[in-house]
Amino acid sequence: MSQTRIKPRLPKGFRDFLAPDMLKREYVIGIIEDVFRLYGYEPLQTPVLELQETLYGKYGEDAEQLIFNAQHGRSSGEPLAMRYDLTVPLSRVVGQYANEINLPFRRYQISPVWRGERPQKGRYREFYQCDADLVGVSGMEADAEIISLMHTVYTRLGLPKPSIKINNRKLLAGMGLYSGVPDAQLPDLYRSIDKFDKIGAEGVEKELVERGIAAEVVARMMALIQSREPGIRNLDVLDDVLGTIDAAQEGVQELRSMAGHLDALGVPEDAYEFDFTMVRGLSYYTGPIFEATIAEPNLGSITGGGRYDELIGLFRRDSLPTVGTSFGIERIIDIMDELDLYPDHLTGTVVDVLVTVFDDSTQAASTRLAAQLRQAGLRTELYMADGKFKLGKQFNYADKKGIPLVATLGPDEVTREQVTFKRLRDGQEVTAAQTDAVDTVRGLLA
Repeated sequence: MSQTRIKPRLPKGFRDFLAPDMLKREYVIGIIEDVFRLYGYEPLQTPVLELQETLYGKYGEDAEQLIFNAQHGRSSGEPLAMRYDLTVPLSRVVGQYANEINLPFRRYQISPVWRGERPQKGRYREFYQCDADLVGVSGMEADAEIISLMHTVYTRLGLPKPSIKINNRKLLAGMGLYSGVPDAQLPDLYRSIDKFDKIGAEGVEKELVERGIAAEVVARMMALIQSREPGIRNLDVLDDVLGTIDAAQEGVQELRSMAGHLDALGVPEDAYEFDFTMVRGLSYYTGPIFEATIAEPNLGSITGGGRYDELIGLFRRDSLPTVGTSFGIERIIDIMDELDLYPDHLTGTVVDVLVTVFDDSTQAASTRLAAQLRQAGLRTELYMADGKFKLGKQFNYADKKGIPLVATLGPDEVTREQVTFKRLRDGQEVTAAQTDAVDTVRGLLA
């Protein structure tokens, strides 16, 4: 029966990753995971699908328009949706397994999430998040630890001059109260200020007025959020103006406390700044918030997070103080690619050595050599070609894949129980006894 040939393609916003790209991704994710474990965070995995009631009502109106609802064929089960992030699933887990989780609870999760985005560079419909969260600690030492973790990741990846911006939702609420923004319009205030980097001060001011906030109120607010004194002095400025407003005072004190803990953790002052134009769009944040960017190339935020002390309370009787961060792995990888920040030893293959096959008579000897190298932990590929053995073709195959070493066992080498290795990057050849093959390979790879 004939079938119509299907053109192979992907839906927009989704990608395949062949070996060279996967190895880069594994390198970046491996460093992030090592740092998570360095700080005592332990792995968690949650399902791709959650109940719609779990996800909806947590992110805010704009974000929830991007949630993918899931079809479930002929089944008449409960409405499902694909996870939008890893934070709400964590909150569900803490509520569901309250008797099995010890507090404080440090967890990390590295998994794909899905959003109905408009695809563009650095923004996809399926992408990985790398999250670390600390549940059960209300003090700013928890927030400082998360920021220290972020800084450690950037240092180990070699990212150039990352800027960690820190703000506080309580401080923003206090600014709004001081400026005269009605409580009902605080969400509008957050949404507009969140666009500061995209539309600038004039754009934010215009949008706030269009949302119905009085021009003089907007002017007072804009003056506050654009304070640009360095470090703690930026908090001093707001303290002088907003000192009588409880929410603002609490926000300022939390940021002062955080700065002290960051100093104790060894995070340099020039690694972060207090930036009151940074909001974070999601509605569940309740206190300190933070976001990191790279100046060049600027693909948007590479990490974002903050404190969300009330979200877990939607899944259990009492809420728990929680703070966390999410690394935008896709943007980080795009930056690593553009700036070529990968180590020299990272090639487009996992293979250390290709063992060639001279002809049918030497195939068994080549197979034994491959087994010997693998037993020693050397990543070895045995060439296979259905009896068509041309050494030139095999060397070309190794070169295209980026395999660093090629082993040759011709009839003469088999008779003398020897093997010849060639390092492709510089053409160096070494002939060694087969009993010394493992040490020879390790020496050539060093």
